[in-house]
Amino acid sequence: MTDQPLLEARDLRVTFQLPGQGALPWAKPRLLHAVGGVDFTLMPGETLGVVGESGSGKSTLARALIGLAPADGKAIWQDGTNLIGLSPRRMMRYRSQIQMVFQDPLASLNPRMTVGQIIAEPLTTHHKGLGRDEVRRRVKDMMDRVGLLPNQINRYPHEFSGGQCQRIGIARALIVQPKLVICDEPVSALDVSIQAQVINLLAELQRDLGLALIFIAHDLSVVKHISDRVLVMYLGRVMELAGADQLYADPQHPYTQALLSAVPIPDPELERDKRIIPLSGELPSPMNPPSGCVFRTRCPRAQERCAMDRPDLTGGAHLTACHYPGALSPEELTVSI
Repeated sequence: MTDQPLLEARDLRVTFQLPGQGALPWAKPRLLHAVGGVDFTLMPGETLGVVGESGSGKSTLARALIGLAPADGKAIWQDGTNLIGLSPRRMMRYRSQIQMVFQDPLASLNPRMTVGQIIAEPLTTHHKGLGRDEVRRRVKDMMDRVGLLPNQINRYPHEFSGGQCQRIGIARALIVQPKLVICDEPVSALDVSIQAQVINLLAELQRDLGLALIFIAHDLSVVKHISDRVLVMYLGRVMELAGADQLYADPQHPYTQALLSAVPIPDPELERDKRIIPLSGELPSPMNPPSGCVFRTRCPRAQERCAMDRPDLTGGAHLTACHYPGALSPEELTVSI
């Protein structure tokens, strides 16, 4: 792993303009702030886990990085190019270096194409000079690498299970030898036993190929086993960013603590004695986010300052966007469950 970041996001923002109330022609458009001012770096070969509730902006952040969502700010690639705002023609140069594995395995595959055609499509797009036999050889090699039988090359997606379809999606992403793979909740639609197989496969491929991963999930127990660092998002903003071991052992932000307290413990006695952190209300609308700290309306520690000032992400190696970080007191926790 080098000292040069593979990717660096600076003040990355995604805002959607929606029709006004009632969609009347004279109604003032509404703004949906899906991602607001995200900063992080990703090193070659590193895995960055991105976690948060549904609606926290995780998938939108991923799509912004590859040009599938309109964004402002900077996403600096290793060669110094800002990927944000690149034309489709200029972005094509980076498509082979940044690939994506999507959440729904079957929906992300073209039902009219065979597995061989699906996996080969990026290869024939970015390496037009390859002959048909060479393409077929590389596709079969990649199928074997992700745990698919090469003799299934002429079958269609509906003939495979969900886990197999996700392996097809992984093979399609890796066939062009990218430097970065963005995994957008790649196991959330799979059975628990299959989830472990896919995560282990991604970890193995990362070691063998030297990949960097951005692994998006809402399940912190899944992220823990694959991530080097974890970024916690809430309503489009970063709440906490730290090494995985440090974040799980000593979470500083009340939101991170609440997420971790909801993770089941595979020990009946520990599960019975653990305490959960109360979060009142629902996730606010990104069209009308709270003033100051966006988490303050659900935070058990919120004070007047939280409504007035938005906290900066500070703290050196363990970054936290909170005016009052640290472990919550017993009074701020619920009774035992």
